[in-house]
Amino acid sequence: MSKIAFVSGGDILLPELLKMFDTSWLKVFTFFVVWAVIWLPIAIVISRFLDWQPGKILTPQQKLILLGSLYLLSPIVFLWKIESERFSFASLGFSFQPNLLVSMLSGLALSLISLIIIFVLESIFDLVSWHWERSKQLFSLILPILALSLFISVIEEVIFRGYIFNTFVEDYPCWFAATISSLIFASLHLIWERKETLPQIPGLWLMGMILVGARLIDDGNISLAIGLHGGWIWGLTCIDSAGLLSYKQQHSWLTGINRQPLAGIAGISCLIITGLALWLVYGYGGVV
Repeated sequence: MSKIAFVSGGDILLPELLKMFDTSWLKVFTFFVVWAVIWLPIAIVISRFLDWQPGKILTPQQKLILLGSLYLLSPIVFLWKIESERFSFASLGFSFQPNLLVSMLSGLALSLISLIIIFVLESIFDLVSWHWERSKQLFSLILPILALSLFISVIEEVIFRGYIFNTFVEDYPCWFAATISSLIFASLHLIWERKETLPQIPGLWLMGMILVGARLIDDGNISLAIGLHGGWIWGLTCIDSAGLLSYKQQHSWLTGINRQPLAGIAGISCLIITGLALWLVYGYGGVV
């Protein structure tokens, strides 16, 4: 007499549920949740020290301190992810290859050139005023801001163009992974300043897409993207910190709403110029 095997609903349902909990979406979600949980007690202590309360506008100094404390914790989360998901920093595009410094410096130069082109055009069309008498203040800021800019760009590129892009590309086409990782990158900027950031969302998304493209054309290495990202932060922060420039039309859709370059045609044009240059130099003209 043959035996009849009875399979319970739980025996079928459990594996399917486990598959659901192993998707790229959950991996990315848990990454940010764990990071936030670790950082929250530290953020509360720092907020009290800075005399800042939720709902109040952050000053640049307060934002910098909170952002620094958040990013300094990122290696802890990555160590956990490396152990649980069995990947390496090299697989995320952050490997110490001989051409790493060359790619990074190329990205840095390209981003600064794109900024110069846009600011020259804005000056020609009389959209901005320059205050060169304040340039002396710039010399003491250049190196510290460069170090900070590269630190921020390394962390963000490893996270967004590294881990998040890699995680989504395991389950989805490359274009979808690039789109979603860039959308997450743009949306998370709303945490700090919603009113000023909201008009920048399209520009931030495009910036993320350009940086994904920089990784793809650099043989999967994120060093070119780090240079690009760091150069944009460096150039804009130096100008803003020294007060070298003022916009003649503060709420202009051309120069940027609320004085935010990525919320205007000029900032978007800067990204498009960079994207075209990447295609011409790397995709068409060959790798430098």
